Amino acid sequence: MRLASLGGLRRWLALAHDAAWVPLALMLAYWLRFNLDAVPDAYRPGLLSLMAVALPVQVAVFYAFGLYRGIWRFASIPDLIRIVKSVAVGAGLTFAAAFLAQRLQGVPRSVFLLYPLLLSLGLSGPRLVYRWWKDRGLNLREDRPRALIIGAGRAGELLLRDLLKSRSYRPVGLLDDDPARHGMEIHGLRVLGPLAELERRVAEMAVDVVLLAMPSAPSAVIRRVVETCQRLGVTCRTLPSLAELADGRVEVARLREVSIEDLLGREPVSLDMDGIAALVAGRRVLVTGAGGSIGSELCRQIGRLKPARLVMVDHGEFNLYRIEQEMRAQLGESCAPLLGDVRDAERMRWVFEHHRPEIVFHAAAYKHVPMVEENPAEGAKTNVFGTRVVADLAVETGTRVFVLVSTDKAVNPANVMGATKRVAELYCQNLDARAPRTAFITTRFGNVLGSAGSVVPKFREQIEAGGPVTVTHPEMTRYFMTIPEAVSLILQAGAMGKGGEIFVLDMGDPVKIVDLARQMIRLSGLEPDVDIAIAFTGLRPGEKLYEELFHEAEQLRGTAHPKLLLAGARSVPWRELNDRLADLAEACARRDVDMVREALRRIVPEFSAAATQTASAMPEQPAAGSSIH
Repeated sequence: MRLASLGGLRRWLALAHDAAWVPLALMLAYWLRFNLDAVPDAYRPGLLSLMAVALPVQVAVFYAFGLYRGIWRFASIPDLIRIVKSVAVGAGLTFAAAFLAQRLQGVPRSVFLLYPLLLSLGLSGPRLVYRWWKDRGLNLREDRPRALIIGAGRAGELLLRDLLKSRSYRPVGLLDDDPARHGMEIHGLRVLGPLAELERRVAEMAVDVVLLAMPSAPSAVIRRVVETCQRLGVTCRTLPSLAELADGRVEVARLREVSIEDLLGREPVSLDMDGIAALVAGRRVLVTGAGGSIGSELCRQIGRLKPARLVMVDHGEFNLYRIEQEMRAQLGESCAPLLGDVRDAERMRWVFEHHRPEIVFHAAAYKHVPMVEENPAEGAKTNVFGTRVVADLAVETGTRVFVLVSTDKAVNPANVMGATKRVAELYCQNLDARAPRTAFITTRFGNVLGSAGSVVPKFREQIEAGGPVTVTHPEMTRYFMTIPEAVSLILQAGAMGKGGEIFVLDMGDPVKIVDLARQMIRLSGLEPDVDIAIAFTGLRPGEKLYEELFHEAEQLRGTAHPKLLLAGARSVPWRELNDRLADLAEACARRDVDMVREALRRIVPEFSAAATQTASAMPEQPAAGSSIH
């Protein structure tokens, strides 16, 4: 109640201010007309009659144009436009009424121009001065952290504007590598120079926090800034990436700590959005494993392209619930969350017959290498036979495009997970040749940052617990890609593929896992081997020191997209493949671990003998709590 009465009082004060300016603007207009001398007696009746008409007319027009819905503290261009419009309409009505009443006797023609001009200045000037004073007052407060902004582009300008409204930081300057911006001012704050001056400016200006306002900056630039801040003991925060800023909002509340994803990210990927939209827009799309890391991001990106229907299938209830909440807000009733296991042929048949998907993205799989190594039959049943169920139904119901989400571990696999994914690739490649109405496309890539099975969340937990951070081997390397980038390239491959291809995503340079661990420790404000120990635990069953993206017999060649490569397909005769799949199914039914591994090796000869030596002679137990990602 008190806040409401205070707001009402402010509106009445604003009204009184504006009403006072009406006669004042008329008096000033006459005064200027007569060269700052007193208004002659012959013109005073005209002035008084204009005042009598203008005051009620202008106040009514001010109300009609909503001048009192805005808050002076946040006066902006739209408010100024409303003022100019209301003054123009009010002045026009005032002069029209005066003309009808007394033919504008005693009203100099110059007043027609001077009065609306002075009234507009009188109404807008105090509002802008008040906003400047409030912003300046907040900006001069010494008890807030002093912030240096990196980036003087659009994002930097929007962030600075929001900083001037908020009470969180006191901005002291900007840095930008564009020479054309050096020495310029944005909202009264100077662009001091290039990023190379960061260390000097932090020391000179007693900077407490560095704010990165470059959503599209290469990771090399971010790493340089972060390393400088770490060396100087200064906090560094960043705006989200372009992918995260899909809504375009740049504000203080969206600043966050720099993450390992920011440091390992690459140049933004250029996509053929028209081609991707043509694949998805207005079509019925099915995503299996929709609650997992890749599956959920597939749903998000597909949802932005407005499919006719998005069918989301997942084995895990909670994961499916989470992505359903997101997609309901985006697609409403056009999304269908369905609980189901891809190994359940009856359930999957119902899904295909009721929803008739035109495009299928098959992301459902067991992907955790040590877990699948200990539960090989369960891994084969999901990764091989679950894929076969979905792929066969896609052919049977006339699906146009089937995209299999595979992994770099399918190349020269040293573990069961990789071998099962390679078998899934072989099945889809063979099926493509036998089902001309359905194009089967495989996408193969390495690790994604932040996924459920990634080392990143594991390292975060170990750092929070005080260490040690466990790394299997000092020379272990892996390819890394952010989840949004991987998914966008999966969509791009689906749009480009004609059928039978294995698209290999360009993963950039491999990263040493120990270097990743050290960088994450530093991002937490700690020093590796001092505050947090790093312990080497040795390779786990099925692990390799490095991963490969294609087999030496798969002659890699380029495509129209620089981030997508094409691996030459190696086929297996259809009858032979099905005979060996029957052997694998029997081994899974028996839960005979050695028999499962041997059956996989017969289908995938490159499945290394070293992997088979890790097998236990004991029958496996089902993987409790496992979920499809």
